[in-house]
Amino acid sequence: MADDNIDEKRDLIVTAMRERGRILIAFSGGVDSGLVLKLAHDAIGDGCLAVIADSPSLPRRELEEARKMAGEIGARLEVLRLHEMEREDYLENSGLRCYFCRVELGRELRAIGASDGFNTIADGANASDLGDYRPGMKASDESGFWHPLIEFGVTKDRVREMARGLGLSWFDKPSSPCLSSRIMTGERITEEKLRMIEAGEELLHDMGYRLVRVRNIRGAARIEVSKEDVPRLTEISTFGEVENKLKGLGFLSVTVDTQGYRQGSMNKPV
Repeated sequence: MADDNIDEKRDLIVTAMRERGRILIAFSGGVDSGLVLKLAHDAIGDGCLAVIADSPSLPRRELEEARKMAGEIGARLEVLRLHEMEREDYLENSGLRCYFCRVELGRELRAIGASDGFNTIADGANASDLGDYRPGMKASDESGFWHPLIEFGVTKDRVREMARGLGLSWFDKPSSPCLSSRIMTGERITEEKLRMIEAGEELLHDMGYRLVRVRNIRGAARIEVSKEDVPRLTEISTFGEVENKLKGLGFLSVTVDTQGYRQGSMNKPV
């Protein structure tokens, strides 16, 4: 379906949700799955349940924001503890890391759905995701997830436009994939590395940078912020402060990517 009339698309999605009955939402705390949760709640009220997967790879800031998003919608939210840090195939951090994580999520959500009578598991994958390298999508498909935004041709830009039209305060929230995505493919994931990355990003958020990635590349920190924020971050005194604090967290060296944030900049297909 062409990405044209967002009001029509919204109505079609809501209608499709009503036809499916009880829906479990794989909620990430991002705008995409947040919109799906909002539409499901509009369609079936308490017939939908959001479940967010919690693990060391989820920043505490994101968990709290997810709770606020669900609260703004008025939807039920449950926190599901995942154990990917116990999986060797996840920790070795190959290009299939997201696949292994999503396999576990699918298994757990299917179990919840079976026990609590949910007919459908929906996620926030959108039509813009189809052109990117996303092994997690393969696992979601294998688990039978429904992708309503893809089915009705809603792109990322239209997701934000639709969320804004619905009055959702977080319509322009930056994307924030899991902390493990900041570690270079092939470099082993550890909880220590994840905590270093989270602390570094929290520091930069507190300094007013809204879009932040602290990439861990063999122990070195490579910082990505929005292109317009690069000059402020690279100003000598500001960078010196950031460099000292990140080294204090355990990073061996600190650089700023002067190209700014680029989605999937560390993706490496296998």
